[in-house]
Amino acid sequence: MTDLVTGPDGLPRCAWGASTPDYVVYHDTEWGRPLHGDDALYERLTLEAFQSGLSWLTILRKRPAFRRAFDDFRIERVAGYGEADVARLLADAGIIRNRAKIEAAVANARAAMALPEGLSALLWSYSPPARVSRPESFAQVPALTPESTALAKELKRRGFRFVGPTTAYALMQATGMVDDHLAACHVVVAAGRDGIGA
Repeated sequence: MTDLVTGPDGLPRCAWGASTPDYVVYHDTEWGRPLHGDDALYERLTLEAFQSGLSWLTILRKRPAFRRAFDDFRIERVAGYGEADVARLLADAGIIRNRAKIEAAVANARAAMALPEGLSALLWSYSPPARVSRPESFAQVPALTPESTALAKELKRRGFRFVGPTTAYALMQATGMVDDHLAACHVVVAAGRDGIGA
């Protein structure tokens, strides 16, 4: 697989983003676009944690079920979950039924509730300065960075679970804190730090 492919629509895009119809939509409309808002970023943080050890495509296809199961990832609601909710989630075949990840999602909602500045402000405070240019190939895209390592350390200090430096960097990529679309990709992303999330 080459790093960049041209689809039937004639548009060049990052190769992974052209591999399935689900990825085409996600790549073209979501990935790398600045996302703000505590609940929106809590959703992405949670899904990145569930993705650990699995394909992102699996998570993407299960996202509607995850949203139903986790009350649309409203932090205040999930923070109030108890053992009955954990049992309900463990019985939900529509999501990834992993007790440690489910319990981490609840713990992370509680940790997010305790942030005086809010989750969005904390996460974006670790976004690196914008690059001069986008990467030419996937070989130039790191798995983690000093910023993602520092973010993971701070999240752990604040009581978050299942967010290591690699997961933190994947979150940064997905939410526009960094722009890792390849240089020749047709997707144009607005500047991240002051962007508005959906």
